[in-house]
Amino acid sequence: MPPRFTLRGVAISLALVATVVVGGGAMLDRIAVNDDPEADELAEAALLPSLPAIPLDFDGVPLDAYLGDMLPPAERDALLASSLLADSAFTSRVHWWVRYWTGPAREWFPDFLSRMAWLGTSVDSALATHGFPPSLRYLPLIESGYAPGVTSSASAVGLWQLMAPTARGLGLEVTPLLDERRDFERSTDAALRYLGELQNEFDSWFFALAAYNTGPTRVRRLLQREAPGVPRTDSLFWALRDQFSSETRDFVPKLYGAMWVASRPEAYGYEVPERDPIAFDVVRVPDQTTLDVVARAAGVSHEEISRLNHRFVRGITPPDRPVSVRVPEGSGGSFAALYALIPTEERVTFVEHVVSEGETLDGIAIRYGVPTAEIEAANPGLEPRRLTVGATLTVPVAPSAQTGVDDS
Repeated sequence: MPPRFTLRGVAISLALVATVVVGGGAMLDRIAVNDDPEADELAEAALLPSLPAIPLDFDGVPLDAYLGDMLPPAERDALLASSLLADSAFTSRVHWWVRYWTGPAREWFPDFLSRMAWLGTSVDSALATHGFPPSLRYLPLIESGYAPGVTSSASAVGLWQLMAPTARGLGLEVTPLLDERRDFERSTDAALRYLGELQNEFDSWFFALAAYNTGPTRVRRLLQREAPGVPRTDSLFWALRDQFSSETRDFVPKLYGAMWVASRPEAYGYEVPERDPIAFDVVRVPDQTTLDVVARAAGVSHEEISRLNHRFVRGITPPDRPVSVRVPEGSGGSFAALYALIPTEERVTFVEHVVSEGETLDGIAIRYGVPTAEIEAANPGLEPRRLTVGATLTVPVAPSAQTGVDDS
């Protein structure tokens, strides 16, 4: 039986049973799902229900009144139990964002919902494990549209839009070849640990979310300047909202607007995407390998492998060390044996070459033993006579030319 890791929207405990070394150096991680009925029941109970539909324009009725008996106070998580849901100004701003998510965002919001149907269950499980409000499942929706590989204009990356220094401080690997901010499991764990630290410091989810968006130092300075010694509450955040940048002051209403629409998309004219909880096997690749070769050994498409392994930034695993790679569920059982049949010199089908002073495209082509035209085809927009020093070229490497690999 292949190693299996299936996320079903419940808290899942994984037990490592064994690791088997198979011919050719490929290793097969055997992972078993430890079914814990109590943990499953806890996680299921914590899942956020569909919220009552609200009109697009503010009608004077606070969000708290809409929740009413449909979601009694005792059954609400910390975000839905906030006193600000009874605040008219806050409710009005949430309505503005509901109009945004159902208006200007209508073109791309269905893709957000579709990706959330795929990865949302993994976030639900992590939130249950950390004991955090289920409402936070909508934070990746407004941060990244649930896209693991997205990069913002400010260089924040991944599902949770983490900056590199923050990510490294949380123990994530961030290198040109492997960026764990793009890994939905590792980044979710790191982001939730970070959010937990912020909530513990500020004692308010609203302040914690503001600090997540703008950085804790700015929030500390503002509180020290404007409200020293005052208890940190959601209401205090709202009272100080004009002291934040426009993005940060609207960050929480934006989240609530997305929450209201995405929890009941059909009420706002969206098709409800079919639930597609992520499921995969985990295999061990012993050394540098391109993902198309992994796909060949797994007997699946390159696209499927890439979708599960965004952390490999350039589509290639790091050199000189084994790494775990996800493959579609059911395809891991024969992976090790098939991988072992692929000659070592054929396990990398492209390399990335950094242009040095004085290099020409012809010279680079000769070095790697590939036609110049193939390098041009692999690098659209390349000007062969005007190579930029420091630019990175993708070189489709012929198996016989693998000795020319540049690991820089």
